[in-house]
Amino acid sequence: MDILQSISDLSRLPGPLFLAIGVFDGVHLGHQAVISTSAQHAQAANGTAVVVTFDPHPEKILRPEAAPHLLTATWHKIALIRDLGVGHLLMITFNKQFAATEPEEFVEQLVKHSRPLREICVGHEWSFGKNRRGNLELLKKLGGEFDFNVVGIPPVTVNRELVSSTTIRRAVEMGDLPKAAAMLGREYTILGTVVRGDNLGKKIGFPTANLSAHNEQFPPNGVYFAQATLNGVVYPGVLNLGYRPTVSSEKGRVLEIHLFDLDRDIYGNDLEVRFVRYVRPEKKFESVEALARQIEADVKQARELSAT
Repeated sequence: MDILQSISDLSRLPGPLFLAIGVFDGVHLGHQAVISTSAQHAQAANGTAVVVTFDPHPEKILRPEAAPHLLTATWHKIALIRDLGVGHLLMITFNKQFAATEPEEFVEQLVKHSRPLREICVGHEWSFGKNRRGNLELLKKLGGEFDFNVVGIPPVTVNRELVSSTTIRRAVEMGDLPKAAAMLGREYTILGTVVRGDNLGKKIGFPTANLSAHNEQFPPNGVYFAQATLNGVVYPGVLNLGYRPTVSSEKGRVLEIHLFDLDRDIYGNDLEVRFVRYVRPEKKFESVEALARQIEADVKQARELSAT
């Protein structure tokens, strides 16, 4: 996938251009509808489809104290959009200067650097520009002025409930992963980089990969049967999410996974982790030996689940 770094880069793409614009946190069914509609229209007109999104999430700049955990951090989002078959993605850096851009100026820049701009496709409630003054109505008005089409994708619902990043985030936080998956159109996953831990798992016979998650939303603490994708290969394993009360007094949550039949150094690699089945809550054991016995039982149960 061709990743563009600035609006001016649009000028090197063959027109007409069809832009699907949004934050796209989660790349859920609603986002997929925006992206796929734009791609279909581009194909029908022999044009070029471009997904336009932002990094970091605007809330981290506009309201950092209240910014939500992400369903998909930037690189995770890019990977999911790539999986949709998108050929071009424009990643706009969202900072205070960009946040102060008037909506008319933003659209004028898109028009100026497209050869030409044929269509903009957005979600029905998308807002943009300084003070979020831009909306679908203003976008259509500007489309009339600059001669491009505007498509607003109507709400997407699952079981009569509106699909939104907020609803999915709440479902993940509550542990309702089936609901999250239904709205995402795929299983909920977390992307993390393998970092060095204290090697306790290795010492007790169950080496784990400690993940530094990219600010993504965690489900409830506990032990899970999980699957991790590494370089396109899926490995089953046992995942622990929580505070490790038996061996640690640290306050931060730790995500670590013991992968079956993987015996090599994977520090620095990215793992995409899927929570398949909740096994048990996290608890404090009387000793490390008792913890090791419980992990052995967890591994046995997870292997049985993996075989089904």
